[in-house]
Amino acid sequence: MNRPAPGHSLPLSQLLGRCANAVAAVRKGQSLNEALAATPAPERPGTQALAFTVMRRMGLAQALRQKLVPKAPHPWVDALLISALALIDEGSYDQHTLVDQAVQACKKKPKVGQAASGLVNAVLRRFLRERAELIASLADDEVARHNHPGWWIRRLKKDWPDHWQAILAADQAQPPLTLRANTRHGSAAAYRERLIAAGLLPADAPAIEAPTPLGPEPIVLPRAVPVGQLPGFAEGDASVQDASAQWAAPLLLQAGGSPLPAGARILDACAAPGGKTAHLLELGDFDVTALDADPERLQRIKGTLDRLGLKARTIAADASRPADWWDGQPFDAILLDAPCSASGIVRRHPDARWLRRDTDIAALARTQDAILDALWPLLKPGGHLLYCTCSVFREEGEDRIDAFLQRTPGARRLPAPGHILPVVEYPETPAHRPLGHPRQGAPVVDPGDGFFHALLARPSQGA
Repeated sequence: MNRPAPGHSLPLSQLLGRCANAVAAVRKGQSLNEALAATPAPERPGTQALAFTVMRRMGLAQALRQKLVPKAPHPWVDALLISALALIDEGSYDQHTLVDQAVQACKKKPKVGQAASGLVNAVLRRFLRERAELIASLADDEVARHNHPGWWIRRLKKDWPDHWQAILAADQAQPPLTLRANTRHGSAAAYRERLIAAGLLPADAPAIEAPTPLGPEPIVLPRAVPVGQLPGFAEGDASVQDASAQWAAPLLLQAGGSPLPAGARILDACAAPGGKTAHLLELGDFDVTALDADPERLQRIKGTLDRLGLKARTIAADASRPADWWDGQPFDAILLDAPCSASGIVRRHPDARWLRRDTDIAALARTQDAILDALWPLLKPGGHLLYCTCSVFREEGEDRIDAFLQRTPGARRLPAPGHILPVVEYPETPAHRPLGHPRQGAPVVDPGDGFFHALLARPSQGA
């Protein structure tokens, strides 16, 4: 299949060069978002489209490069070869055009020059000649087959023996654009009608009905569109938020069996970019404190709230060190979306799998424990804390809550989804996703991202 290069009329060679820059940066440990930020704005959309494809096929591309060139070339040339191999195998571009444009990109790279361009040409043309045999030789290589690091695959096999392959496959898919209607401005059903009228949602698209009075009603569009095309987006009528993340606010607000009263003090810890903060305020008039350690990310929360016409107290501070920021007044409810591996949102951040190391998970678990232990005393007797992570690893979900309950007398776990696995594609999911019993081991399968929610109750005074 032939397809014009993304990024309007920009030459493919130019975008391939930028893509190689980004891939080289990720392989050195930089996030793809940071790498793309260094790309000139006109070239960013096209570069991102290429880089996302490469990230999703990098396991195979790296294995192919190793077979074709056992001794790694210059890091940028290596990144260009990996990018071209991934894109040729993906099949959306004419393969001979890709080879030619990769060679041109190499020739334009300062300090790389003609010698490297000859290597790129020879390696890619050999791949075209021997493609079937080379790919067949990697049939037993799980990293090449699943395009995830080996440790990641082994962890999923252990955690989810019945679902690991489906999770890996879901990671490779294009994520849907999922919306949350601002119920202060109108119902989800009314906003669906506006999307249908705008031609952005088929009239027969199945609706996901709220499972509880305040429950989430995510609207999943069949294709992603710029937010500027969404009716009323600039006026705050809707927000982009994944279906799994939309559980958080309703779970916390209804934790005691009835909605929290107006004016209740709520802490949203590790709050950036602010989707859950906004959702809490859309559902009621609460005194919300949004906390995040990164001052720049905190600005995103403020921007989100300004667009929606909502107000919250924002603080740049470390959630694990309340002495630095807490005013001494206990909270009625706490939402802790803890720092994690992001293993549940790999389809949206395909570089995450290549940036993480197996040892990171234990380090993240220690951070999660520290924040949980630090925030628990800030909760009023009878209050509730919702712990969540965008992770599918048990060590960042069930294991953390089991450990917390063992070391925290009186803490009690209430019904919540637990682990949500992204293995059912919309629209085949049931409209009502079960909350389940807090001790049941079976995961919820969902069209949203991989996620974990655990709801904890602090005993009342004297209980």
